[in-house]
Amino acid sequence: MAIEQEGTFDAAGKSLYTKAWLPEGSPKAKLIFVHGFSDHIGRYQRMFTALAQRGIAVYGFDQRGWGRSVAKSSERGLTGPTSLIIADIAAFLKPHLPASAADPPVFVLGHSMGGAEVLTLLSDAAYQDDIVRHVRGWLLESPFIAISPEEQPSALKVLAGRVAGKLLPNQQVYHQLKPENLSRDPAIVKDLAEDVLMHNTGTLGGMAGMLDRAASLVSGAVRPRGTAVRSLWLGHGTRDKAISYAASKKYFEQFTEAVPDKEFRTYEGWYHQLHSDGECSDEFYKDVADWILARPGPAGEERADSKL
Repeated sequence: MAIEQEGTFDAAGKSLYTKAWLPEGSPKAKLIFVHGFSDHIGRYQRMFTALAQRGIAVYGFDQRGWGRSVAKSSERGLTGPTSLIIADIAAFLKPHLPASAADPPVFVLGHSMGGAEVLTLLSDAAYQDDIVRHVRGWLLESPFIAISPEEQPSALKVLAGRVAGKLLPNQQVYHQLKPENLSRDPAIVKDLAEDVLMHNTGTLGGMAGMLDRAASLVSGAVRPRGTAVRSLWLGHGTRDKAISYAASKKYFEQFTEAVPDKEFRTYEGWYHQLHSDGECSDEFYKDVADWILARPGPAGEERADSKL
């Protein structure tokens, strides 16, 4: 059983919806979660409940432009630039960081678009000392490093979008990721299509920002550097029809050399949403929980019982 708590937090003048899934006893670890495009934290109920039952407290928020953080239709997809997105994540994360060695370790998990944002944050020099160094481990679920062949737009469309994004950054555009490309579970596909909080509306500036972040990841310009990032886990399904599995694997093999403790987990035949790909998703929940619980103690502290 999980204890659920709703709330809000103020992010540079914007009130964002938050929710926590807490274990009944003292948490063994904390997990901060960052969702994807046209997504919201309410879609992770089953996963977060499972993690709370393992003693992991989960905290998430609906990002600017998404889910219950949207107060009016004109705010749909209005994320702001990458710098503001990363600042929001850092602001949400910071109060949860351990204040002493007695506090539970903190982990961060990003899905899809959120995975690319997490990689951007942990690679940003501005956040190394006050944020990154105090996070025990980073997890990525199907991170948006490159679009899959099924969803890949033409080069001309990408170029036109980038130009338009600079001229009209707040112009809204409709872009739906096909529900049948996200999960193999027919019930989930139906639910995705009917979820009114998944409005599939971005902005030209926001879409350009996503493409720019992906390009920086593909080139290796954005990657973990120095010694602040101790542990990294990346999981991706081989039949992901939204985001490229091959790009994730290539990034992990080429650009994570600075991370001493890392694991790439292949889910053979799985689709994009590892957290809701049918009953098999229980395996994903277990993998995430096992990896977190194998790394006790605050960031920066060597422990004999951690699997490094």
